[in-house]
Amino acid sequence: MKFSYSLRKSPDFEIVYRKGVSIANRQMVIYYLENGTGCNRIGISVSKKIGNSVIRHRIKRLIKESYRLNEERFREGVDMVFIARSPLPGMGFDEVEQSFLHLANKAGMLKG
Repeated sequence: MKFSYSLRKSPDFEIVYRKGVSIANRQMVIYYLENGTGCNRIGISVSKKIGNSVIRHRIKRLIKESYRLNEERFREGVDMVFIARSPLPGMGFDEVEQSFLHLANKAGMLKG
C-alpha cells in the first residue's frame, strides 16, 4: 500500500463510523469519510462471530491484498473501514476481490 496508511486506533474508526457514509453488499460493509489529505487510510474489521483468529486474519489479508492490487483506481483523501460479513470465510481471493470492487464502485470510491 504505497499511497495509503492503516487506521489503527479506535477513535479513528469511531469517527468514520459516526460521520461517514455506509454502503453494503452481501459479503461486507464499507464506511467512508473524506479526510482532507492527499492519502487514503484503510481499516478492516472482522468480528469474532466470523471465525477463529486464523480465519479472521485470512479475511483481513484477502481484503488488504484486494485493496493493494487496485489502490491506484481509488479516489484520494478518503478514510475507509471495511467490515466483513459471514459469507466471506468460504470465499476464494477472486470472489473477495470481485465483491470488494463491486462495493467500492457502488460507493463511488473508484476513479472514472
